[in-house]
Amino acid sequence: MALTVGFDLDMTLLDTRPGIKAAYDTLAAETGTYIDSELVVSRLGPPLAQEMAVWFPADQVQSALDRYRELYPELALTEAGTLVLPGAREALAAVRAAGGRVAVITGKFERNARLQLAHVGMEVDILVGDTWAETKGAALLEHGAGVYVGDHLGDVRGARAAGAVAVGVTTGPYDEAALREAGADVVLGSLTEFPDWLATHLDRAAVR
Repeated sequence: MALTVGFDLDMTLLDTRPGIKAAYDTLAAETGTYIDSELVVSRLGPPLAQEMAVWFPADQVQSALDRYRELYPELALTEAGTLVLPGAREALAAVRAAGGRVAVITGKFERNARLQLAHVGMEVDILVGDTWAETKGAALLEHGAGVYVGDHLGDVRGARAAGAVAVGVTTGPYDEAALREAGADVVLGSLTEFPDWLATHLDRAAVR
């Protein structure tokens, strides 16, 4: 089977915190609702509806979520709103150099994820949005991904659910100890380490 490597998006490939913070701040101003946007961007990963439920009554969550998704492209798809994390482009290039496919499996609303990747000029072979933890695992299985790279404990859970190699990166909210405790097979300080790790991983797989 052809090599397919899955990547999370927020805080794995891209630092989307500035744009997310701007969208939450604007939503708060529009609705008159207090939202601690610094706290929000410190714990990215779980579904958007879950975060919205912290700040809005249950009967307002869907409308807040819809408005946030409307605001997001305008506020996040800017030079300051989305930052490419170190090593991200090189990591995707390493997968392609090995003859593999790049899959982005993310919790982000898929349309906005597609716009965000286009904004930074990242081309991927597969994009699946609106996933979290075990549903990421289902997407990985569907597309035959044998490796999944992410910064969150939910990403590790997704990789484990799919039987994929779980590669953690410490560019998000969790350190090496937390990622390993969650079941990560390997933990990298950043994606700058990924090409060398992938080469070693493929060499070991070839001799089995």
